[in-house]
Amino acid sequence: MAKKTKEIKFTQEEMNSLSNLKNSFAQLELSLGKAEMARIQLEQRAEQIENDKLHIETQLAELQKQEQILVNTLNEKYGAGNLNPDTGVFTPNEK
Repeated sequence: MAKKTKEIKFTQEEMNSLSNLKNSFAQLELSLGKAEMARIQLEQRAEQIENDKLHIETQLAELQKQEQILVNTLNEKYGAGNLNPDTGVFTPNEK
């Protein structure tokens, strides 16, 4: 015949301590999940910013091409010189 094991009942204080530990672990898991979600969102935002930057750099390159075409066209028409953008007066370079 097997010997019966004596049951031990934890005190209310011990049960409260175990419950508090369990709750603390659950809270840490929740906090860790929130931190990970925030990290993912930051990475996504950084990627979006990088994409926006690349788009703007492409626009800048296109604008620079347009500027160069205009400068070349004006140089062919008027020759080299200086333009005062405030007055619109062009002063040709002396030859």
